[in-house]
Amino acid sequence: MKRILGIDYGDVRVGLAISDPLGITAQGLDTLVINGSDKKFISGIRKLKDEYDFDEVVIGYPKNMDGTKSLKTEKIDELVLKLEEIGLTVHKWDERLTTVSAYKTMREMNISQKDKNRVADRFAATYILEGYLNMLSK
Repeated sequence: MKRILGIDYGDVRVGLAISDPLGITAQGLDTLVINGSDKKFISGIRKLKDEYDFDEVVIGYPKNMDGTKSLKTEKIDELVLKLEEIGLTVHKWDERLTTVSAYKTMREMNISQKDKNRVADRFAATYILEGYLNMLSK
């Protein structure tokens, strides 16, 4: 089994996580700073693809709390097409409350506010990927 990349997309920063080669655990990676640029996003994913040799990604799909689509889900739908164009299989993962969970974890770990802003997206991407890996193992 190849590695799988987890993505928590944000307009400014993109949280990233990668699975181990067996698809059991998820490890957070550095955040990709894109400042609203789809080009930077795709370029960053290509570089990671070369480095980690994955062909599958799980991207957070930010539905509203009532399950309906949001403006952000429309953006994710556009990005899914671009990721598929570079040869990736993409799975959308309901990401409701992943950022809330990430901030709760960081509070429990006594991470400073300055550092929270830096690592929140990475934690959220890890939660997205862990959820997907757990689903696969059932």
